[in-house]
Amino acid sequence: MKMLNLIRIALRAMSRNKMRTFLTMLGIIIGVVSVISMLAIGQGSKESIEQQISEMGANMITIFPSGGQQGGVRMDAGSMQLLSVDDAEAIENGAHFVAHVSPFVSGGGQAVVGAYNWPTSMQGVAPAFLDIRKMVVRDGVRFTEHDVRTAAKVCLIGKTVVTNLFPDGSSPVGKTIRFNKTPFLIIGVIEEKGTNTFGQDQDNIILTPYTTMQKRILAIDHLQSIYVSAQSELVSVQAVAEIESILRSNPRLISEGEAKFDVRSQQELISMFSSTSEMLTILLAAIAGISLLVGGIGIMNIMFVSVTERTREIGLRMAVGAKGLHILTQFLMEAIIVSIGGGLIGVLMGVGASALIGKLVGWPVSVSETSIIVSFAVCTVIGVFFGWYPARKAAALDPIEALRYE
Repeated sequence: MKMLNLIRIALRAMSRNKMRTFLTMLGIIIGVVSVISMLAIGQGSKESIEQQISEMGANMITIFPSGGQQGGVRMDAGSMQLLSVDDAEAIENGAHFVAHVSPFVSGGGQAVVGAYNWPTSMQGVAPAFLDIRKMVVRDGVRFTEHDVRTAAKVCLIGKTVVTNLFPDGSSPVGKTIRFNKTPFLIIGVIEEKGTNTFGQDQDNIILTPYTTMQKRILAIDHLQSIYVSAQSELVSVQAVAEIESILRSNPRLISEGEAKFDVRSQQELISMFSSTSEMLTILLAAIAGISLLVGGIGIMNIMFVSVTERTREIGLRMAVGAKGLHILTQFLMEAIIVSIGGGLIGVLMGVGASALIGKLVGWPVSVSETSIIVSFAVCTVIGVFFGWYPARKAAALDPIEALRYE
């Protein structure tokens, strides 16, 4: 029996019960829409996280003190006074794969301009910090190494600080802002960066020379962390190895053979979030895949009903020469057409649903070709798998008994 003739017979049989055929397809359609939408949400979230981390500086490396024990008490990493400006200079002078180095200290407080005040954080950094974090000064100028050496009371402010302290829209450049009662001259405004992966507002900051922060705000001489950028993403691993080697040569940073510091690159962060996102995507797809399984069971159920209803037809076909293989192929073709038809409609609706979710809810979505191909392939497999047994049952009928069936 020719394939074209098989398809024609299957379509004719399905057209006799259009509503039943549609309802059978509906289970597959819902399953495919669910799978594609869930995969799109998962993939979109993964890409969004990677993009936001990259915007923070894809080749950025952070050095910070690790928690240790002091007097038998486990100390928090933030309270460890280990890193110094000398460590930052050692990295800058000794690491060949490093492009920029910036000491880092920070503290929270109230920023005040006239009658307006706003809770924010002030970060003490070197001029190179702006290059490391890919920050751009929109209005005004950066502070300089001279400002660092003299601990000048100058600062750069983010868009959120500008919005809340200068609601009239006037330019803040050249004006004075008070942070914890200490006056600072605003010399520039940082270009807006938005919210990062962790939900933090990257524009709610004030940047000042790290020496100013140490001497005039925090009254400390140590660093809380050191920010570094590798020459490129490709050499981040080598840069991390160099940094660890340089810092390990300092006995102050080693205790009983263990380093008192941690070095983390953005690549490690991207890898960690990507693996977590992939696990969640697989979980979402597996949950959505249950509806595909239910759709397959629906196909099997309807095919059993169809075999029972058409028992006399099967007997008649066998009586005029149709073989068991022909009957099996005919009913299997019906199951495959239902499954593939539902899959095609489901793919179109799934792509549309994903776009609608992204537009209405604002979630990042990304429909990949792989998810479409996999969904369509699974539909075909489901059609064959769940249609095989009813088709086999039809092919195994005795022609005489089938003709006698009422």
